[in-house]
Amino acid sequence: MGYQQENAELLALCVRAAEAGAAVIRDAAPGIRSLDWQSKGPADFVSEVDLAAEAAILGIMAEALPHATVLAEESAAVVDPSLAQEGLTIVVDPLDGTTNFLHGYPEYAVSIAVLRDGEPAAGVVFDVPGHELFTATAGGGCFLNGERCRVSPITDPRRALIGTGFPFKDVTDITPYHRQMAAVMAHVSGVRRPGAAAIDLASVACGRFEGFWEMMLSPWDFAAGQLLVREAGGVVTDLAGGHLRAIAPSSVLAGSGPMHRWLFEALSGA
Repeated sequence: MGYQQENAELLALCVRAAEAGAAVIRDAAPGIRSLDWQSKGPADFVSEVDLAAEAAILGIMAEALPHATVLAEESAAVVDPSLAQEGLTIVVDPLDGTTNFLHGYPEYAVSIAVLRDGEPAAGVVFDVPGHELFTATAGGGCFLNGERCRVSPITDPRRALIGTGFPFKDVTDITPYHRQMAAVMAHVSGVRRPGAAAIDLASVACGRFEGFWEMMLSPWDFAAGQLLVREAGGVVTDLAGGHLRAIAPSSVLAGSGPMHRWLFEALSGA
């Protein structure tokens, strides 16, 4: 079996698992006011919905890929990166945007990727309240609800809408982030922070954002999203312009080729 066929089968598995996770989230949404929150760190929460969605997802993924390494936000948050260098690795965020979900703010998603030898082979970002399914396979393109999508053709920063994420986990990053924000805001039409990095990257892939940056994300935040952007014709690196691998935390910079270059220069100057 060639990689393209194998990737297609991996994608079908990711979609099936994402739909199972989304069903858990959708069923729980009407009762958010009665959910019990647990704090994982400053402004970082987990609920029974995150845990149940992850269990549903891994029940499907791990059964189909029993020998794969699992890197999932709630149940396997610490994995030796060397384990993900070879073979298949399942990377899961069962509910990206937990804080949004807990407040009834409609920006949250299921994000699933399968890496082959450390690089994304198939990925899904399922915007649950938006009913939007973003899918991609390595070399197979990026799709939104079955329709091919591409990064934005806008290359003038003055017309660009840029996505970002705030450094809410580490307050020492706030001051340098302010410099970055000032360097970008002064030259673009707008900056948005929806609060779910997987959706932010999907928004770059389908041309809603011309670019996106965040100072630090976990692998499950960007593993699927980076594949979407690349397969939509965009560029994804860390903030230093280095190759992004979805096996360890990293800064993230994404956009079309021209907008990625502009953002890289603007942020480097900050």
